[in-house]
Amino acid sequence: MKTPGKTYGSFIALIALLGLLAGVPGYASSYTVILITNILMHVVLTLSWAIFSGPTGYISLASAAFFGAGVYASALFSPTLPLPAVILIGGSASFILAFLVGSLTLRLKGMYFTMFTFGLVELVRNSLHWWEVNITGTVGRLIISADNMTIFYAMVGIFVSVLVVSYLIRRSRFGLALESIGASEEAAAHSGVNVTRVKAVTFAVSAFFMGAAGTTMSMRWTYIDPTTAFNIQFSFMPVLMAIFGGTGHLYAPIVGATVFSLLEELLTTKFPYYYMLIFGLIMLAVIRFMPRGLEGGIEKWRKSAGPGSMVKT
Repeated sequence: MKTPGKTYGSFIALIALLGLLAGVPGYASSYTVILITNILMHVVLTLSWAIFSGPTGYISLASAAFFGAGVYASALFSPTLPLPAVILIGGSASFILAFLVGSLTLRLKGMYFTMFTFGLVELVRNSLHWWEVNITGTVGRLIISADNMTIFYAMVGIFVSVLVVSYLIRRSRFGLALESIGASEEAAAHSGVNVTRVKAVTFAVSAFFMGAAGTTMSMRWTYIDPTTAFNIQFSFMPVLMAIFGGTGHLYAPIVGATVFSLLEELLTTKFPYYYMLIFGLIMLAVIRFMPRGLEGGIEKWRKSAGPGSMVKT
């Protein structure tokens, strides 16, 4: 259990981080604002993924489906509604989709659930493509773009929201129910936990923020189609970033997504033809030497640097 001092220190660190983020557009270049916006998007996706998959151990590859639902909500409603309303609609559409799918399929376990969530992305993408070609007669849609500063502050707001929700879930009885499901679903059910409902609601909550991120980031584009909206990369990246950073503590997905995003930016600009190979080698090294990701190394360092580390009893 966290001590009051640690909780207070984490709160101060969060306030300092938000203060720095709030001032970024005032002192940073346009490139830096865009880069930090991309990092925040990946942090939101990874934190959202960790809300459900972290404690339960269910590996979901459906993130692209929920992100894409938010993208299409932006295409449909951004011409007539303000950005906050469009973000809420995009998040709500993803929430409803995830809740319906989760209620029907979260009885699947292991690789069966993973394969279904991967197939869900392809099902939604191809169904939407068929609808546009055969029913509406369109090939993609135009989006009302927003300036970089508006998108940046919207992503900061979504980041704060998913961070607060993650914190509250972890410290609630709902979070305890998720941990018990991850340890043993049968034991959790026998102890009175409505396993299917808890999983479906948590899955939907995590999808809400993915959809909100998709709605916001699509404002940087002028044109979208099913292939760009439901890019399977948005399914795999949160998983890789969570593995890279860890999921045991709230800071771990944030650190993993941030470092991973910076590495991606560095490698794609410096080594455009070899960056995927380098990425693969880095992931192999992390899994081999840090099975708990960066979180394992950080926690080991924190223990060794603790007050009693210099004194042997």
